[in-house]
Amino acid sequence: MTITGHTRVFLILGDPIDQVQAPALFNALFRRHGVDAVLVPAQVAAADLSAFAAQALKARNIDGLWLTIPHKTSMMAVLDRCDRLGTVAGAVNAARRNPDGAIEGGLFDGLGFVKALDHFGVPIAGQRVLQVGVGGAGMAIAASLGQRGAGDLQLFDPAGFDLVINATPLGLQADDPLPIDVARLDRDSVVVDILMKHHTTPLLRACQARGITAHAGHEMLVQQAPDYLSFFGYPEIASAVQADLSAVRSLLLAA
Repeated sequence: MTITGHTRVFLILGDPIDQVQAPALFNALFRRHGVDAVLVPAQVAAADLSAFAAQALKARNIDGLWLTIPHKTSMMAVLDRCDRLGTVAGAVNAARRNPDGAIEGGLFDGLGFVKALDHFGVPIAGQRVLQVGVGGAGMAIAASLGQRGAGDLQLFDPAGFDLVINATPLGLQADDPLPIDVARLDRDSVVVDILMKHHTTPLLRACQARGITAHAGHEMLVQQAPDYLSFFGYPEIASAVQADLSAVRSLLLAA
């Protein structure tokens, strides 16, 4: 990748930041489609988020921000306007500077999650759902599940549910406890751990040991890729990527 004074810059803000997969994926997509842009990770403490984001978006070559843990909800205070899902959930995972100077937020986590369930063949309408974690990503997922007609969304004991979701950061660190008691899960339930780690998370390993179907969070990012590209001003590339998401999966696995 050649970076020049003409290169458009995007930042992904988080704390911690070493777990993020988006830079490898989107920089590969930029190269593949001939876009002179780069996505750079930046570790920003929660206390510094508002000041940092506002100042960063004043730079005329920084076109937008990706937001990850723990910034998705606190970014709302920086925005001038927001899309409907972000407003409902009280969180965003993307923000851009519009031509009029206004900062606008968008939320794609929930959309990516339900599209990932579609890809896995997991039904949503009428299903009993347990979700652990109601931070930025969790609120996004809950809002999108509600839009798709999930029958019963709960936040406690994992027994008796069709779909169980880990939307907490538990599993990012090797010594984290499991977010749920896997021994209490019904054997025919489906588990999704939204964490995107290069290695299998403890929750996924525990489910595998019990023979419970469980999916990692990478497909959620795959399904969001066209939404991010469209939001940040690349609709033609978004359409091309949407037409063949298998290429995005390959890029993410190679990252």
